[in-house]
Amino acid sequence: MRRWLAAVGLGMLLTTAAYADAPPTLDDFWEGRAEWVIDRLDVGLPVGESDTVQLDARTFWAFGHASYSSAQVVDQCGEPVAFPGCLARWISNDGGESFRLSPRMCLLPCQTCPCDDARDHITAQQYPRVARTAEGWYMAYEWHAQVMLRTSPDGLAWSPWQYLIVPGGTYPYAFAPCDPVEQIGPHPHIRGQADGCLVGAPPGLHVEGDMLYVFVAAGSAPGHMRCYKGDRFGDLSRLQRCQTDPLFAGAPTYGDVNRFGADANAYFDFRYVSSAEVVKVGERYYMFYEGIRGPDVLERGMDTQFGLGLARSLTDQIDGPWEKYPANPILFDMGFYVGVGHADFVLIDGVSYLYTQTGPTTRGRWRLVWKPS
Repeated sequence: MRRWLAAVGLGMLLTTAAYADAPPTLDDFWEGRAEWVIDRLDVGLPVGESDTVQLDARTFWAFGHASYSSAQVVDQCGEPVAFPGCLARWISNDGGESFRLSPRMCLLPCQTCPCDDARDHITAQQYPRVARTAEGWYMAYEWHAQVMLRTSPDGLAWSPWQYLIVPGGTYPYAFAPCDPVEQIGPHPHIRGQADGCLVGAPPGLHVEGDMLYVFVAAGSAPGHMRCYKGDRFGDLSRLQRCQTDPLFAGAPTYGDVNRFGADANAYFDFRYVSSAEVVKVGERYYMFYEGIRGPDVLERGMDTQFGLGLARSLTDQIDGPWEKYPANPILFDMGFYVGVGHADFVLIDGVSYLYTQTGPTTRGRWRLVWKPS
């Protein structure tokens, strides 16, 4: 009996040692064995967003949007770019620990000078999601709440834009009908909220084999996460809506209007669900996403309550049922963290990292670590 207990004890020690040597995964975070800690407080990226691609052991490119007022960015005709700005690139040569904007110019050229927003999307190339494959690069971004798609051989020279869906963005019922998932419902602090439809907003993008998946916000108050899919080598404007629609929904109500911060966490994704970042771990898919509860008082004129949510597929398919993490939002309680929902997941030597907001004015890097025993 003592020998058996000794053997069991030794086995547990060996298992624990091996367990500690391997970095935790999102499975471990979901099950409560791991936690996110700040690895770099400020990596030089803009607070609002980024999408980072690793080129080699030391070189990373991060894509985001910038304007002349935020970063002295000009368009390729030399004119200052109006806020919110155009697609820009940040470069890291130290393994993703720090980034610099290079060049201070829009990455996408205008067809002719001067640039025109309707033709060139020069003032609203926002929230890009980028995927790199052996055959080329793919990008989805928001232009006035509509989702646009482009391809590239090298991440620098991009094809002309294509609409993901028409009609897209926000539009009134009188313009086109929409289904209940796409409808904009009433919000306690916004007059005239329930008068239209939404399909678009900050997108997500994921490549799996020959398939391209694009994730969009559908509807508002409550919001929903919708996906489109199709052959990435074909016409990207012909992607089809996923059969599971929506993948999941945000909170069904705003909740008590007198609840804020941690007391409002259960309602963090009522108004908008968007900005998907999808990664496969084992047989499941995980999704980081932005949840927005909306403004905290009547007619404030801006959203003030943001959170980072996590969800995962219940099967080995993206187009199937999903579940939300029971302790959402992660990282911060509900608050005025405008960029925290635009999380950017990167796996470096088996270690899980997130680029997102680390404080009111900083975008940094979080690392997934084992919880102390």
